[in-house]
Amino acid sequence: MTSITIIKPDDWHLHFRDGDMLRETVPATARCFERAIVMPNLVPPVVNAKMALEYKGRILDAVPAGHSFDPLMTLYLTNDTTEQDIVDAKAAGIPAAKLYPAGATTNSSAAVKELEAMYPVFEKMAQEGMLLLVHGEVTDHHVDIFDREKVFIDQKLTAIVSRFPELKVVFEHITTGDAAAFVAEASDNVAATITPQHLMLNRNDLLVGGVRPHNFCLPVLKRNTHQEALRQAVKSGSPKFFLGTDSAPHAKEAKENACGCAGCYSAWGAIELYAQVFEELDALDKLEGFASTHGPDFYGLARNKDTITLVREEWTIPDEIILPDGRPIVPFHAGHVVHWKLAS
Repeated sequence: MTSITIIKPDDWHLHFRDGDMLRETVPATARCFERAIVMPNLVPPVVNAKMALEYKGRILDAVPAGHSFDPLMTLYLTNDTTEQDIVDAKAAGIPAAKLYPAGATTNSSAAVKELEAMYPVFEKMAQEGMLLLVHGEVTDHHVDIFDREKVFIDQKLTAIVSRFPELKVVFEHITTGDAAAFVAEASDNVAATITPQHLMLNRNDLLVGGVRPHNFCLPVLKRNTHQEALRQAVKSGSPKFFLGTDSAPHAKEAKENACGCAGCYSAWGAIELYAQVFEELDALDKLEGFASTHGPDFYGLARNKDTITLVREEWTIPDEIILPDGRPIVPFHAGHVVHWKLAS
């Protein structure tokens, strides 16, 4: 096969950041995605409808001329989030709210510290038809970082989906066979996003031969058996799994230091890298569902009408990209040859 045409895809989980960074991140995403679920973990976080709509305006200002792109905004849940915040957000067209356990990842210190105290908010979200997007890790210091997703399922997520069966839940950026099995066996109101890095890499790619900071993300890469479970999940064609890059830009200096930031900036090659994974799995026929239809179907949104074409052509992801402020950033899979390319 030398080309593949699919319905224009969407990215159901990414980070744009804010300010001048938007002039890099928004065009990189809008080049191939029609919509994106935008994470709200700014500083300060996006905790209400007014802040979300103001942020949406800044994103739209950064969309290149001639591109069609629709940012789908989210609320950042805290223990101060009220049921009225949910009502107001839904009325403003905000489809989802994000649950970060406090301290789980970048800019999450203000997030939820007492999860069970959020139950009235979850009930209101179910009533309003607002989706709950979950960063599924516990943050207890005694729990090994490689076990945090599994423990979250056992201690927290099982209870949430049982208590609120009408609440639509997206288990974001899953990293383990445990998570893939949980989602596959749950009700139709539970789905998951999977990143390119968790399909392509395992913890050897982070730790063998020295720490590789540009492969460091949270949830952290797991052992190769979990990587294989995720690959089999997408190969299955199940509508419960769909594209969410978790593209998360950090300047090179913030990644390559004594306490490097978590996140992989994959927007520069995301759809191409997914195509490469599906080709390796002999499942290119499943790419369109994963990238273009499962997500909008789960969110209750219309599928996109336009298409994109990928051609089998080798190109190399740049070693660095220069941000608008002059700082370099290292994209995910920098310097590697990719076998699929977005047609002009």
